[in-house]
Amino acid sequence: MSEPSPVSDPYAHMGIVKNPDGSLTRDPTRFPRVPATPDPSPVNTVVSKDITVNHSNSTWMRLYVPVTALNDSVSSKKLPLVVYYHGGGFVICSVDFKLFHDFCSRMARDLNAVVASPSYRLAPEHRLPAAYDDGVDALEWIRNSDDEWIKSHADLSNVFLMGTSAGGNLAYNVGLRSALADLSPLRICGLVLHHPFFGGEERCESEIRLANDQVFPPTAGDVCWELCLPVGANRDHEYSNLTVGDGPVNMEIIGRLGWKVMVNGGGGDPMIDRQRDVAKLMKEKGVDVVERFTDGDVHGAELRDPTKSETLFASIRNLISSSAP
Repeated sequence: MSEPSPVSDPYAHMGIVKNPDGSLTRDPTRFPRVPATPDPSPVNTVVSKDITVNHSNSTWMRLYVPVTALNDSVSSKKLPLVVYYHGGGFVICSVDFKLFHDFCSRMARDLNAVVASPSYRLAPEHRLPAAYDDGVDALEWIRNSDDEWIKSHADLSNVFLMGTSAGGNLAYNVGLRSALADLSPLRICGLVLHHPFFGGEERCESEIRLANDQVFPPTAGDVCWELCLPVGANRDHEYSNLTVGDGPVNMEIIGRLGWKVMVNGGGGDPMIDRQRDVAKLMKEKGVDVVERFTDGDVHGAELRDPTKSETLFASIRNLISSSAP
């Protein structure tokens, strides 16, 4: 049986079925899940564990720490903290999907950083801004946490928010909300928007050119926005289109904070023009933007290719070192 076409049948491509009550049934076999790996071993250079964040919302996070940090009882030097939000169009996926688990493990190892990957409630059962609220909730949990890994190994004055696809959108909006809140001692130093999920009512040139993309075509994006935006909103809502409404003013807020913002995109991603436009507008609004656009890469390419993720992590390592408090 052939794979469903992401263009003609985006629901099947994402492994979702819409129920009469508006909720979704998500195919549990679509993406493999893996447990946390709390025990060090010769092949396990990063340990991980799961922690509940908010019982009432059933949110949790997976923490990753390099084994070298756990073994180093002499040095009191703490590691940067990367808070990573997974992708999935706000409607599918989970922290424990193998794709994201392996990516976060490699990131903790290559950056020599603590990585926290929080879950968030999915749409349409919980439309935006629920995911943004959960993203901020995770930061509140971290700043108040008595968890030994966080207390002993995470430098809360050197925090970066990162996300892939919808997670990139989430990282930006969580950053914006955090800018207006007192999260001390947690201090955000920058954002890493990895192939961020942005949209708009009018098709951009890359969406027209890559209409038949087999990874995440515009038709699949349309479905996700329809399911996750507030009821009655269209793709020109500021949650999806950062260039409209209060979007440009919000960028000025980010600019005044002095955060570095890395915008990553791939030339084979239909959203590449939107990502470039957002990076350009951010620069105009005074944001310290680091652009990292690669030729030909499809949406989320680094998730599936360790060689590509290695070069991505090298760029993030530079960002962290240049933003050191």
